Amino acid sequence: MTTIPTSLVTGGAGFIGAHVVKDLLAMGHRVVVLDDLSGGFQDQVDSKATFVQGSITDEGLVERLFVEHGFTYVYHLAAYAAEGLSHFIRRFNYENNLIGSINLINASVRHEVKCFVFTSSIAVYGALEPPMREDMRPVPEDPYGVAKLAVEMDLYAAKHMFGLDYVVFRPHNVYGEYQNLGDRYRNVVGIFMNQLMQGKDLTIFGDGSQQRAFTYVGDISPLIARSATMPSAYGEVFNVGADKPCTVQELATLVMQAMGKEGSIIHLEARNEVAFAFSDHSKTRRVFGKSVETSLADGLKRMVPWALATGARESSAFGKIEIERGLPPSWKV
Repeated sequence: MTTIPTSLVTGGAGFIGAHVVKDLLAMGHRVVVLDDLSGGFQDQVDSKATFVQGSITDEGLVERLFVEHGFTYVYHLAAYAAEGLSHFIRRFNYENNLIGSINLINASVRHEVKCFVFTSSIAVYGALEPPMREDMRPVPEDPYGVAKLAVEMDLYAAKHMFGLDYVVFRPHNVYGEYQNLGDRYRNVVGIFMNQLMQGKDLTIFGDGSQQRAFTYVGDISPLIARSATMPSAYGEVFNVGADKPCTVQELATLVMQAMGKEGSIIHLEARNEVAFAFSDHSKTRRVFGKSVETSLADGLKRMVPWALATGARESSAFGKIEIERGLPPSWKV
């Protein structure tokens, strides 16, 4: 008799998490979603999953869920993933992205979870020469990247101390359906689409020469879902995403073409950010096999109908800024 695995997905009402939930359900898993809805939406959670509203920073709630459901696997996607803003919300960043993660790792060790899948970030590499490879020594330049790297290191320690198997993914610049269109601090594709739907100018920090490889969410969520059942991936770190970079200026033009809307571009004062960030994915292909990479133009075409149906969202300002010095003017409350 085959036992049906039960998986916890943190951040499962959010962008990538909602896709992973659907992939896991298609694989026959029972799925429990834990999300505080600070960046996600409950209507994005597949109705076949069990939804719990709450935070990974609530240690008591995390423990109760592990006791109640006896999770086979943990997929940890919950995070406040605003790299640039993390400089100015350091305490919030570490409480949510590091301490919350430790609550989950502790519970996974106590309850002997079979595998812990963690979505880290390309931010751990900092300004290393691209394409970034997993064998490079990470040098994060922002508190968000520091927190992600710290969780990676803690998982390594937990594996060697307690035998907790894990898989780490470092995605980058992911876009697609379920992206939070109202987030002004992250996800530039969603920001551009939201601005166009509101009839506003498209805003670019600096001259727009920054290079990123933009990744369609449907290309990576199945890999994340499958990884916990692949012992060959255990204890490993994988870059995951698109291979071909483009500039932010080029992206703005492609978004306008995909939406069939003309907009003006205004350039804001450059912010402190890595100029060139994209990674090598040869290790991922060796372990998971070659997968289809959706072109940026095609991925944007897939996202547009969803964005138009969802409609523009008001971009609310983050209300708990801890350091004002150096905060970009457009981010001030």
